[in-house]
Amino acid sequence: MAQIGGEAAAKRPNLSFSGTDAGEDRLSALPDDILVLILLRLDTISEAARTSVLSPRWRRIWTLLPELTFNLAPDYHHIRQVLAAPEAPALRRIFVVTKDDSPDSVAAWLPLAARRLSGDLVYHSLVEGHEDDEEEVDGAIPLPCFGNATAIDLDLGFLTLSLPSSGAFTGLTDLCLKSVRFQGQCELGDVVSSPRCPGLRKLRVRDTRGLARLNVQSKSLLKIDLHYLNGLQQLSISAAVLKELELHCCFVLNQPVADISAPQLVSLKWNDAYDPCSVRLVNLGQLQWLSTYFMLTNLQQYDIHNRGILQLLHRFQSIDSLHIGLCYMKAQSTCPSGCFCDQPTNWKIEELSLNCLKEVGITRFRGVEDEVVFLKLLFKWAGMLEKMTITFDYSISKSKAKELCQKLPSFSKPETCVQFYMYQNCDRKSVHMLSLEGEGTGV
Repeated sequence: MAQIGGEAAAKRPNLSFSGTDAGEDRLSALPDDILVLILLRLDTISEAARTSVLSPRWRRIWTLLPELTFNLAPDYHHIRQVLAAPEAPALRRIFVVTKDDSPDSVAAWLPLAARRLSGDLVYHSLVEGHEDDEEEVDGAIPLPCFGNATAIDLDLGFLTLSLPSSGAFTGLTDLCLKSVRFQGQCELGDVVSSPRCPGLRKLRVRDTRGLARLNVQSKSLLKIDLHYLNGLQQLSISAAVLKELELHCCFVLNQPVADISAPQLVSLKWNDAYDPCSVRLVNLGQLQWLSTYFMLTNLQQYDIHNRGILQLLHRFQSIDSLHIGLCYMKAQSTCPSGCFCDQPTNWKIEELSLNCLKEVGITRFRGVEDEVVFLKLLFKWAGMLEKMTITFDYSISKSKAKELCQKLPSFSKPETCVQFYMYQNCDRKSVHMLSLEGEGTGV
């Protein structure tokens, strides 16, 4: 490692100075902490290691860095060598990005990182095409117990992760797990609950495989974000100080089974199936903001989803702010005879009382018949509504949007302010919207 870039450095011309200081190396005479600050300005640890060729004084400086960055490092012995340096201090940040990695190579340096880290760990494995591959890569990455880490962000590219069966993540406040296949006897809920993560404040779990049950019992969590937990069958959350909860497409293929208690919850984003017979949302008396989505299609099974969402609204009649995202489903094959989708349902005749509702936001609006019916129902249900914001779908032209703007307010109440917005371009990720009156608005 000490000779990385040595040949290139040898070809560089020697710096010269005029007068009596010619040839004097003043930079190397600086204190270690100053030299460390200089090396921290380099992009990666490999670049910092190349400074070893400057003089004997520099050979150990790069091992003293409190932050390590390996961006697509091709040789893993560099990572192990740096982490195993005998004089190395505690690390406040480790940032590693690799491509087409193997579990064994990651497992070789993670225990060393766990011993030295007292700050943030970011590890992203850039692996393409494994999301829908049912065949697991041989081996699993055993996650060691990071006793002093404050934040862990793992994106494994659907490599397999084995969780530790013992030990506490005492200093951990933020945990993000993405594109992970879970394996082993220890469940994620056991790890992130208060006995083993007493200070955890934010939990994000996205795009996972093999997570059938998640049982979180926490006295510290403030925010939980769960997206696309493929195969999830049961969710249980008891969080005394939880403020925000997001659930997105976790029960796509299974009956939603959930038991959630969060007495201080303020914001709930429920973009998933809802069935009051199997989903218990209890002790949520502080809820103020609810976000969910409505499916627009002529298929009966999605009418059942919409009926469930209306039951969710009925459960929280005291909220003052509501966001509805409109979702358009492509036509699919007909369900077999006797399917639960054959059950009679019609969300258009539902009766709700949302008299505490003050503000409603609707996104991806196209102005089709079912959407207009839904808008009329909202105005009927929310007798005290003060403001409604409608953002048109990115596919709607400005001329079509203006036409709808003239039509829609005809059935709104005079005391309700209705505002219309549209995206500036076709980029669905853009957060900048354009007011139809021509005034720019940032959201």
